[in-house]
Amino acid sequence: MVQLLNSYISLVIERVTMTDEQLVKECVSGSQSAQKKFYDLFAKKMMGVCLRYTNNYEEAQDVLQDGFIKVFNKLPDFESKGSLEGWVRRIMVNTALDAYRKAKKYQKDVDVDSVGFMLDSKDFIVESINADDLLKIIRAIPEGYRVVFNMFAIEGYSHKEIAEQLGVTESTSKSQYSRAKKMLRKILIEKNFVEESERGH
Repeated sequence: MVQLLNSYISLVIERVTMTDEQLVKECVSGSQSAQKKFYDLFAKKMMGVCLRYTNNYEEAQDVLQDGFIKVFNKLPDFESKGSLEGWVRRIMVNTALDAYRKAKKYQKDVDVDSVGFMLDSKDFIVESINADDLLKIIRAIPEGYRVVFNMFAIEGYSHKEIAEQLGVTESTSKSQYSRAKKMLRKILIEKNFVEESERGH
């Protein structure tokens, strides 16, 4: 009886501590339980990614669904050399960008020159802002600016990579990012997350 219990405990521990490589292998082999575990593991985080690139929850759900279809189709190609979450995230971002490009032509020149605020990177580490509020603030800026801001400040793309992905020049990417920072700074001040006296010069 004790031996049976120990065997059961060992099995549970093995399932809990399954590595990313093992999980991918089981998903590729067609295990539905592994695929469900994979989805449950990443769905919430990836939904957050999709929400930042879309205009509403329904659009984000569509991107998430399309993204996971691509993820499962590409799983056999995952080489376990880097982070599995990072790999899934990159596919989700690319799926969101595909949806964005299909939806509308990239926004270029919106007159926000009258917004005289500069946003320093430190302003995004504001303890009083929870994840939901930060998401709402980011989604409050025009879609074109939001996409560039997400790619550069959050996903870590270079302006050269952004330009290639969106079919614009590097200078346009930099301009969009600068204007996004100004608009976000303005919103942060309006919502009293940042003091107006802290504005950059």
